[in-house]
Amino acid sequence: MNIFITGVAGFLGSHLADYCLERGHKVSGCDNLMGGYLDNVNSKVTFYNYECNDLNSMIKIMKNIDIIYHCAASAHEGLSSFSPYSISKNTVDASVSVFTAGISNKVKKIIFCSSMARYGDQNLPYTEDMNPKPVDSYGIGKVAAEQYLINLCKTHGVDFTIAVPHNIIGPRQKYDDPYRNVVSIMINLMLQKRQPIIYGDGEQKRCFSYVSDCVDTLYQMTVNPKTNSKIYNIGPDEEFVTINKLSELIANKLKFNLNPIYYADRPLEVKNSYCSSAKIKKELKYTTSISLEKGIEKTIEYIKNRGVRDFKYHIDLEIINEKTPITWKEKIF
Repeated sequence: MNIFITGVAGFLGSHLADYCLERGHKVSGCDNLMGGYLDNVNSKVTFYNYECNDLNSMIKIMKNIDIIYHCAASAHEGLSSFSPYSISKNTVDASVSVFTAGISNKVKKIIFCSSMARYGDQNLPYTEDMNPKPVDSYGIGKVAAEQYLINLCKTHGVDFTIAVPHNIIGPRQKYDDPYRNVVSIMINLMLQKRQPIIYGDGEQKRCFSYVSDCVDTLYQMTVNPKTNSKIYNIGPDEEFVTINKLSELIANKLKFNLNPIYYADRPLEVKNSYCSSAKIKKELKYTTSISLEKGIEKTIEYIKNRGVRDFKYHIDLEIINEKTPITWKEKIF
């Protein structure tokens, strides 16, 4: 098959590309390099340094494509309340452009990577039959993109699947972004002998998924027709952890003398957020093969080998007021 991956230089997209190549598929993809690194891209991938929003270019480079994985997004949930235009442009508009280009080229299937932000603040664990109730601009954008996908695919007879990954961790994740990726941020800080920053009281509960577990399941959505027109949560539902505990796990691995710096809660941050994976376990035999502890070890090894980096404030704040986190206003990271 000819597979096209948006965000192919990013964390998830690059791993997915490798997985598809290993199984004999031809892979091409695009990335604007805002959220990824060029050295993530496999040399066998036909790479385009294009914006997903460039519809005419997307139509040209998607000729003869069978499957689209739409992984690209400005996945900055917290930041989306303060840079809504930028995040929405790269979440909603970019998705509509990708879907339009794919459908106009008669692709067979589109697999869309959504977000747990779609669920908002609801009873836990989140299940796929819940109505989306996003509380921030990013979540609203992801739900809007889902609605466009469903509408366009049903109208034009194209198969689709919506994947909802947990917080994914592992090698190749961007670790110099001050706005997202808590595990990688903490590792990058501690390797620089700097204390991690925690918002609120640190008792927020999350679940983390190692990237290889997510990629394997995404690939099954390509080859298994039973996944058509369905939504699946992807990730463990047996290993919840608070942000405080997460910082302790990382510090222990690094033998770091931990004394976190606490700042006020970020507006609209959901206190506890994790999904049920019952559906995907039943229908696609999903299992957790890499524990959180092992995933942290592998991420530490990657960042150590690649070298620590200064944080880059690569997305401008569009709304600056008393609610904007001081860590971003004053570039504290």
